[in-house]
Amino acid sequence: MIVAVYIAMLFFFRLAPHIWWHPQLFLAVAGVTTVAIGLGSAYKIICLREGGWVIAEQLGGREIIDDMANERERQLLNIVEEMAIASGIPVPPVYILDREYSINAFAAGFTINDAVIGVTRGCLDSFDRDELQGVIGHEFSHILNGDMGINLRLMGLLHGILFIYITGELLLRTRGGSRAHDKGMPLWALGLLLMAIGGIGLLCGRLIKAAVSRQREFLADASSVQFTRNPDAIAGALEKLANMDSRLISPHAESASHMFFGKVMNVYFWEEMLATHPPIEERIRRVRSVKVRQAPSNRTPRSTTTQDSLAMGFASSKATPEQVVNKVGTVAPENLTHVQGLLAQLPEPLRASVKDTQSAMAILFAFTLSSTNVQKVIQVEWLRQVQSEDVVAKTLALSVEIAQLDASIRLPLVDLVIPALRQLPNVECQRVCKTVQGLAKANGKLELWDFVLQLILCHRLQSPINSDVNTTQFNSIEEVWADCLLILSVLARVGDSNIETATYAFRSGIYRLPNNSELQKPDKLVKCNFAQVKKSLERLRLANGKIKQAVVDACAHTVLTDNKVTSQEADLLRAVCMTLDCPIPPFLNKHK
Repeated sequence: MIVAVYIAMLFFFRLAPHIWWHPQLFLAVAGVTTVAIGLGSAYKIICLREGGWVIAEQLGGREIIDDMANERERQLLNIVEEMAIASGIPVPPVYILDREYSINAFAAGFTINDAVIGVTRGCLDSFDRDELQGVIGHEFSHILNGDMGINLRLMGLLHGILFIYITGELLLRTRGGSRAHDKGMPLWALGLLLMAIGGIGLLCGRLIKAAVSRQREFLADASSVQFTRNPDAIAGALEKLANMDSRLISPHAESASHMFFGKVMNVYFWEEMLATHPPIEERIRRVRSVKVRQAPSNRTPRSTTTQDSLAMGFASSKATPEQVVNKVGTVAPENLTHVQGLLAQLPEPLRASVKDTQSAMAILFAFTLSSTNVQKVIQVEWLRQVQSEDVVAKTLALSVEIAQLDASIRLPLVDLVIPALRQLPNVECQRVCKTVQGLAKANGKLELWDFVLQLILCHRLQSPINSDVNTTQFNSIEEVWADCLLILSVLARVGDSNIETATYAFRSGIYRLPNNSELQKPDKLVKCNFAQVKKSLERLRLANGKIKQAVVDACAHTVLTDNKVTSQEADLLRAVCMTLDCPIPPFLNKHK
């Protein structure tokens, strides 16, 4: 690119064709171009810090709001909600690219907390429910496997070498200032010149994107089959993709081309090297050849499934620690069926309330209200001091419905209200968190459920800009050993009131941690409080992926040592895993 700019400058200053080598000019061009590339990348990285919604709106996306959605858009929202809850991640906002009548979709974001799903209008109009679910399963694979974070960082880094070409393309699209009597260079001609200069950057950018994204598309297709246990769904979507247009008209399509379900730009030469997606025929062949284990034929119908089996998804067998670890970042068909059953059980007033901002807040506040009348009166009086009377009235009304819910549906309901709360400014989100904390304090005693709710809310509603999840500070278990012991101790205490059996569970978890033979292992449970637990989880979030995996494994062994899981254990374990960005689906076999 430096050479291309240098040659352009030679002609601009009318030095060529007489002079082809000008050291001072070359050094100046090299310096300015390098700085420009660096600044372009830095600018884009800063713009993307707020998460995936930046990309969605840049591409012309409109967030689907349930109250204003049509039937097809609500169907899409339902698919996304079911898959998000089944995988244990927050429900991502869904965007429609209304001006794009081709068929395509994407997932964008740095983490599961700031992820968004986007689909084109053509995708929504062309796919049936199964095919749409297959495509959403493909995009969820990118979310759960961390692909979208890599894609977003790649987009920021490559913007510096692509921005000359993109600027030229934008000028060419405007077709302004092209009148023959203009003395200066017409904008379209300047656009062509910039596209020619930036062509080298475009070539390099596509090579890098192709190298990074191709194999991940195969993995996402296979994961979609695994999630839905329906290869015909994703295969049907791919076959329509092969026969219909998948290109985008947005001028920002080039920079985001590696994020999409199908190719968004035509490659006219060296397609094997430059295409961001593998050949569609090969993707279809691989999907069709995937072996799918069919669900048992004697499975209990959803309408007659017992409450206990719905509670955690595996009614026929007891969960093992290995299953807990293996389920991190996955969507199993039985979990999807389980979630569909849970959502079907939600009372209609609650189902409608999760979409409204005030009602979503009221649901969270109702979760914190005490069952004791005296304490409840104190909490409501405190709530009136910090919230409007409308919110207080809704809280009291919804608390009647919430009091009748099974414990297993509480966390899915919390996940359902998060999208509505995220429409609030960050200051208001933090105010909601503080209100939940204040209600718990007004109760006089912080219960385990209140602590779990606070953990999840603080994590889910955290602004991407303030998130430290991308920063790894701890690379050895020794640095966070005390934090691991504290978390395991809390899980052991919650699981069993008997000190001896709780201590045994605690030590069982310790022996699953790496290098445990070289580090001090206490003979009894570690004393702690909720504030210390929260601080330890904040430190563990800064550990690398291998340490987090080991911690989740140790937690699972602590919880499942006695082969049973109480509601409190299940809630706390899932909250710990959520906080560490290691989401697990609601599949543990609960014993009431």
